[in-house]
Amino acid sequence: MTMAGNLRKVTGLGKVGGLRKVARLGRRRRRVDLSHPARSPLGSSVVNCVTYRDGIRTPEGGDPVEVVTRMRRRGAGFVWLGLHEPTDQEFAGVAELFDLHPLAVEDAIEAHQRPKVERYGDTLFAVFKTVCYVEHEELTATSEVVSTGEIMVFVGEDFAITVRHGRHGSLGPLREELESDPGQLAKGPSAVLHAIADHVVDDFLHVIESVQADVDHVETEVFAEHGARVDPGRIYQLKRELLELRRAVVPLGRPLEELATRPFRVVDQEIQAYFRDVSDHLLRATEQIAAFDELLNSILQAHLARVTVAQNEDMRKITAWAAIVAVPTMVCGVYGMNFDHMPELRWRYGYGLVIGVIAVACLALHRGFRRNGWL
Repeated sequence: MTMAGNLRKVTGLGKVGGLRKVARLGRRRRRVDLSHPARSPLGSSVVNCVTYRDGIRTPEGGDPVEVVTRMRRRGAGFVWLGLHEPTDQEFAGVAELFDLHPLAVEDAIEAHQRPKVERYGDTLFAVFKTVCYVEHEELTATSEVVSTGEIMVFVGEDFAITVRHGRHGSLGPLREELESDPGQLAKGPSAVLHAIADHVVDDFLHVIESVQADVDHVETEVFAEHGARVDPGRIYQLKRELLELRRAVVPLGRPLEELATRPFRVVDQEIQAYFRDVSDHLLRATEQIAAFDELLNSILQAHLARVTVAQNEDMRKITAWAAIVAVPTMVCGVYGMNFDHMPELRWRYGYGLVIGVIAVACLALHRGFRRNGWL
């Protein structure tokens, strides 16, 4: 079947063309959140569709299928198609138009994938986990510190398709930054892949800087005067959020290493060298996360040690006061036995003498306990 026939066949939409009917299906499926900057005003998952020639953005626009048709008819340049959380129906036409592998398509739609790089024929499929720091006035035992999303990238000879999941990590500013450097963008779709990888890793470092502020705050509170009263749930929550960050950062190491060392047909050799720099930045992020985890373990152990010391001090105080109270209890218990023949019962100064003895004994015990640091 010819290329034109394939384009007419996309999603079975016939003369309507491309993804226009998909957009209408999306509108019937649910109400579109126009306040969301990632969604198309048309209500479909297509955020943007732009073609580039020699690193320069062409003024063409319109239906994605028509854009791709004109670009391939010229036989030069590439198209960058951006989507946000597409459904099976919305992505079916794109998958057929660019001949994407079903397994990669399934991963792109379902999301919740581990960072990876896979090759399907002449198409490269990469998965990146995105992270965002969640601002909060005070860290609690239920605070969300790190929010994650995903970016899937399909790279071919004449296309780069980005599929984004989550309400953060917009690629609009990245696209503008790339367009300001035509020399880099002229290297083809692999330049888009490198820019996204670099953008994701830079976000890792920014989030790590924000998380460090939370770690420093918890550390300061634990070692403060009343550190034993700190809620340990806050430390555990920070460790859980750090684990979420680790799941996004650490698995990306191997895919970046493959992109930097393994030859791929669709990755320009000059771009491949840039991936080594991104890999170095990722290594720094990984080391910082490991350091935070060890520090939080030390903070938690220090907190538990301070709680134990505080409990021991409380027990010593209780024991000291119990010893002091035992003196009058013992004396009063002896003289409360009501025997007729007991010394000093009929003596005029017996009561005063007993009270004096009790007071002197209690004061002596109190002084001794204070001297030894028990009170």
